[in-house]
Amino acid sequence: MDLGDTLEKIQLTVTYEILNMRHGNKVNNLGRKSAHRKAMLSNMASSLILHKRISTTVAKAKALRGYVEPLLTKSKTDTTHSRRIVFSYLQNKEIVTELFRDVAPKIADRTGGYTRIIRTGYRLGDNAEMCIIELVDFNEIYTNEKAKKTTRRSRRGGKASTEETVAATEVEAKAEEVVEVTEEPTSSEEPVADTESSTDEESTDEESTEEK
Repeated sequence: MDLGDTLEKIQLTVTYEILNMRHGNKVNNLGRKSAHRKAMLSNMASSLILHKRISTTVAKAKALRGYVEPLLTKSKTDTTHSRRIVFSYLQNKEIVTELFRDVAPKIADRTGGYTRIIRTGYRLGDNAEMCIIELVDFNEIYTNEKAKKTTRRSRRGGKASTEETVAATEVEAKAEEVVEVTEEPTSSEEPVADTESSTDEESTDEESTEEK
C-alpha cells in the first residue's frame, strides 16, 4: 500500500471522529431552530405554571427544567425588575401574575429542585419515552405522606407503657370511689323512710286512743 493512501485514510478517520464528537452540542436542539425552540419552551413553561403538571417527552422535559427553574427562583423576589425579566421569557401577563401570586409563596422555602420528572412509559407510534413533569410543592400525595408524623415503637415497654398503666389504675380507682359515694346516700335514706313511716303509725295510734 502506498504511503499516500495510508495518510489519506488516517485523515478521513480523524475528520470522522472530530465530526462525531460532542463539541459545542451542550444544548439539545430538539430538532428545531432557536426561535422555534424558545417559543416552544416558553409555552410549555406557561402551561406548567398554570396547570402545575404537564405530560411530554423526557427530552423536552429535561430542556424545560433548565428553562423554567431559573424563572421560579427569580419569582421569589417580588419586584418590578423580577417581573419584567420573567415576562421577557413567558410573554404572558396572566401567567406572570399566577407565578408571583400563587407559586412563589409555596416554593419560598425550597432552595432548588422545584420540578419532578416521572417517567410514564413509551409512546405508541414513534416509541418516544414519555413522562410527567410537575411542580414538587403542588403534588398533594407526596406532601401529605411526608407531613404524616412517624411514631417510633421501642421493643421495651419504657416509660410510656408504665405511665399508661398508672393512669388506667388511677381512673379505675376514681370510678370505684364515685360508685361508693353514689351508693352510700341510698343506704342512709332507707332508715329515714322507715322512721317517717313509724312516726306516722304512732301518730295514728295516739289519735285512735284519744278518740276512745
